[in-house]
Amino acid sequence: MDFQLTDEQRLISESAREFCDKEIAPRVRDNDRAGRFDRELATKLGEMGYLGAPVAEEYGGRGLDYLSYALIVEQVGRVDSSARTVVSVQTSLVAGSVERWGSEEQKREWLPRLCSGEALGCFGLTEPDAGSDPASMRTRATKTDSGWTIAGNKMWISMGSVAELALIFAQTDPEKKHRGLACFLVPTATDGYGAQEIHGKLGLRSSDTAEISLDDIEVPDAALLGEVGDGFKIAMSALDNGRYSVAAGCVGICDGCVDASVDYAKERRQFGVPIASFQLVQELIADMIVKRDAARMLVYRAGDLKDRGVRNTVETSIAKYYATEAAVECANAAIQVHGGSGYVDDYPVERYLRDARVTTLYEGTSQIHKLIIGRDATGINAMTPPSPDGS
Repeated sequence: MDFQLTDEQRLISESAREFCDKEIAPRVRDNDRAGRFDRELATKLGEMGYLGAPVAEEYGGRGLDYLSYALIVEQVGRVDSSARTVVSVQTSLVAGSVERWGSEEQKREWLPRLCSGEALGCFGLTEPDAGSDPASMRTRATKTDSGWTIAGNKMWISMGSVAELALIFAQTDPEKKHRGLACFLVPTATDGYGAQEIHGKLGLRSSDTAEISLDDIEVPDAALLGEVGDGFKIAMSALDNGRYSVAAGCVGICDGCVDASVDYAKERRQFGVPIASFQLVQELIADMIVKRDAARMLVYRAGDLKDRGVRNTVETSIAKYYATEAAVECANAAIQVHGGSGYVDDYPVERYLRDARVTTLYEGTSQIHKLIIGRDATGINAMTPPSPDGS
């Protein structure tokens, strides 16, 4: 295997690092303290081409490979997971779904605006009673003479109250379960669309998170993404890409923890020497480096499979599971290196921990990813409940 990045990939990573240090880092703490979604920063991300990196150039993207996309996401995640959320949702969940499943008209209408940041998008899948089991969603889409009427509620939707476009998943026939799911492109200015921002989050405080209400909204047939019954496939294909970007962002968190801990340990003195000279401090840093490098290699493997067009659901799950858990562990260790200073936001490590914690929950909990990995190993789907006769 060739572990060397191309000259172009190195330049992409270096440019992203420079942009993040210059444009994102100076505003992170103030935005986090204020719980403020930074629309200006989202526009800057679009101007850099970071909101549609893998999207074809003819639709406004940069046409980059998935490994290059991961390099960008890693650098954004190293500085600010809230900004990384914008990149992930906009690119992997929304624009990627429109490019793969949309009609030519839908692509021309939405992709240039999404890639530039002129329009933001959200991914309306999760509901109050349907998270890991999307087939049980209660949002309904009813066919009418002029199109569709959609009614229901969505929960924990990133960018739900700032987006101009919502991908809304709805059930057209409950008896068909996942085979009845459909996905619709819904402009958020549509009558009946409502969004309420969710406050009091542990982390991602400057990322918009909302509850969406759909009060009998009406959309035309042209709003349907793909065909009726494609909703489940659209959601799963989007999550394969979304999980990949979350994993890449968590590699960035691990990297940020290493950098912050090394710098602090060399500066902080106790007993007349830098604490970096203490064996147990070096052990904490060494463990972080191993977790970061292992997570990075798993992300690169998944990206290589994506670039070669090879099915990668399991490899992406492995990367997402490991990288998110590693980010939590690295952030916790980084706080330990910083001691009391790590418990306040003068240093980034306490925010790393708060931001990393949710990554083990969304886009498939760590437990769901273990079941995906276990299903692949055993051929037995533990997520399908047994029938009454035990079969």
